[in-house]
This record gives sequence, C-alpha cells and structure tokens, in this order.
Amino acid sequence: MAISEEEAKLERFLDWLQVNGGELRGCNIKYSDSLKGFGIFASTSTQASDEVLLVVPLDLAITPMRVLQDPLLGPECQKMFEQGQVDDRFLMILFLTLERLRINSSWKPYLDMLPTRFGNPLWFSDDDILELKGTNLYHATELQKKKLLSLYHDKVEVLVTKLLILDGDSESKVSFEHFLWANSVFWSRALNIPLPHSFVFPQSQDDTGECTSTSESPETAPVNSNEEKEIQAQPAPSVGSGDTIWVEGLVPGIDFCNHDLKPVATWEVDGIGSVSRVPFSMYLLSVAQRPIPKKEISISYGNKGNEELLYLYGFVIDNNPDDYLMVHYPVEAIPSIPFSDSKGQLLEAQNAQLRCLLPKSVLNHGFFPRTTSVIRESDEKETVRSCNFSWSGKRKMPTYMNKLVFPEDFMTGLRTIAMQEEEIYKVSAMLEEV
Repeated sequence: MAISEEEAKLERFLDWLQVNGGELRGCNIKYSDSLKGFGIFASTSTQASDEVLLVVPLDLAITPMRVLQDPLLGPECQKMFEQGQVDDRFLMILFLTLERLRINSSWKPYLDMLPTRFGNPLWFSDDDILELKGTNLYHATELQKKKLLSLYHDKVEVLVTKLLILDGDSESKVSFEHFLWANSVFWSRALNIPLPHSFVFPQSQDDTGECTSTSESPETAPVNSNEEKEIQAQPAPSVGSGDTIWVEGLVPGIDFCNHDLKPVATWEVDGIGSVSRVPFSMYLLSVAQRPIPKKEISISYGNKGNEELLYLYGFVIDNNPDDYLMVHYPVEAIPSIPFSDSKGQLLEAQNAQLRCLLPKSVLNHGFFPRTTSVIRESDEKETVRSCNFSWSGKRKMPTYMNKLVFPEDFMTGLRTIAMQEEEIYKVSAMLEEV
C-alpha cells in the first residue's frame, strides 16, 4: 500500500530527528489537517504531571548564532550584521529562504514538514484583503508587505541568487514568495528561548578554566518558559541576568505544538540534563492535572486577541476571552478639523495617545463599566487630588473620566481634538505661564 506524501515527509523527519538526538517519549507527531498541518499527540495516557513527552537537543535549534556559523551564508551575514544593516530576526528569515531552495540542505527533512502556504493576511488574495478594509489589520498588512518587498529587492534577491550559484545549485531561483514563506515560518513558529550562557558562549568556560557547577543555578535546574510561544518586542538575543541569555529561534519538533486556550503542556530548557537526561536540550512537559488521553498535545501561544492571532498565525478563536478592540482616532482626519495647526501642536506636545486597546469583555456593558456607574464622594476627592489640569483651565478633571472605560490619556487626546477657540486660547495662555 502506497504511503501518502505527508506520511513520507513524517517518516523522513522522524529519522532525521532521531539521528540528531531527538526523543519522542510520550507522544507521536501526526498530520492533523490542511489547516493545522502536523501536530503532536499523546501516545499513552499521561499519568503524572511531570511527564517528559519530547526532547530536542538545542544543537538542532535555528538561532542567529547558527546562521552566523553557517559556512555558506555565515560570512555574508557577519558582514551585514557588523555594519548594522540587519537584525537577528532577518538573519533567520534569510537562512530559511536559502535553505528551502538548496537541494542538498541538511535541514530539508524539517523544512519539508512545514506548510507551503499560510493563512495570515500577507497571503490573502486581493479580494480577501479587501474584506479587512477599515480595520487596523488592513493597514498593518499593507505596511508589512511593503517593508518585506523592499527588504527582498534590497538585500535578499541578489544575495540568495549569488549563494545558490556558489553552492552549485544554479537551477533554483529565488522569488518574493520564498522570502514571504520564510517570514511566515519565523513569526508563526519561533520561540523566545532562555539559553544557558555556556551554550551560547561555549569557549568562555574553557578560557577561564571553569567547569560546570553542580550547585543550584539556572543551569542545574530547567529554565521555565513563562513566555510560552510568544515573541517579545525587543531585539534578540537579549542578555538576561545571571547565566541565562534569551534568544529567539526555531526548535524542530517542539514547534509542531498547536495553540489552545487550555494547554496541556509547556516547554522548558534543561541546561545539564537534570530532568530530560539530555544536556542542553528543550523538552515538552505535561502540565495536565489528570491523565491525557490519546489526543493532541497543545501549548499556549500567549493571551492574544483574534487580530494578533490572525496576523501572526493565520487563525482566530471563536469567543476568544482575550479578544480586544482597537479604538482610535484617524490621524489623517486631523488636518480637516478646525484650528488643526494649533491642535496638532498641542497633541504633539502631549505625546497624545490617539488609540487604545480595550478587552472586549470590558465592553460587554457598553462604554460605561458597571462598577463605576455611581461615583462616591471619596472617589471624587481622590480624582481632584490626582489630576493635573483640564483643557478648560479648571484644576479638576470631568467626572465622566471615571465612568468611561477609555484610558485617561486617550480621552485627553480626544478632548484636545474637540476644543473650541476659547479653550485653545486658555491652554496657550497656561502654557506660556509655565
């Protein structure tokens, strides 16, 4: 009986994972469906909450250090990195673009397991993207696509073409879709990994004559992944305190875990193998309070709203408790309001916030929170003490500030936009006195 294409890919990947030291202990990797792709499923009912389900050596992780050490791409990336032309994330996206096109890539069994297309808005057709018009997601997608196109033409196309020729694979031709694919792979699968210092800088211990300590430290105990699958906004890698360095990267195998609001597993990093018995590894850990039947093992990607989930991962969740609404005043409308020049200067001086994220649960009862519909006298006095001034010139903020669910800085910006000529004069006079 002929095996399917997905089964053939999986078989090659499992062989590759095993040869490189990966271990499936309490789980299997299976093809879910065309939307989810491959997922991780329990192979036996988990009996203990500390069950190690999967172990992957950190040597298999695709990180910025891995890219800089690559014999083909590394030297070129080193030049760009030293000149400040690129960041760590771009290095990994460039690496994925190149490796997908290399016929003899050592990463091929892993890359073949990844989706060839994604459901995020960057992959929407022209008709589908119009469905987002009027939303923040539409504007964000437009800007991101322009940025990626610019990066591709300025830094990717010529370099990847050159490297493919040097690699002896001149038949392959890079396209923007390859770069877009690599970008989607990174943002949908990368983890913020707390790596032991001695793993990132293995020579430091040899140079100082130190040896690995067996005392209680971040390396003797597993580093917990409180960040889960969420990518942080700061550049990576960022050096943390002590012996831990946070680095973004992809970990083949672990990244097949799908998201759930009630995850049954998490991942952790083991510095010396005290838990997983594999030094410098990442392992998948069951956190279920009861035995896990033979079902899919999920982790949490973080408390994200549907806009963020769709933008990064290409899916949304029905009745998402973490969903939010972006409320904003369009900046492009400011030039058309009365006294726009004066108000624009005031907004700039305030560093005005003309947008805010509101959890949809807050809006279940409209724009007025139930608990503050009636303001006690003590609350009124506290408001008077804590405020600075209002644009009317009075030293007391209006009472509705404590009734509406909007943040104070957002309301202040809206009041500036709504000011009349007399109020603008009073504010200008107050500012001249300061």
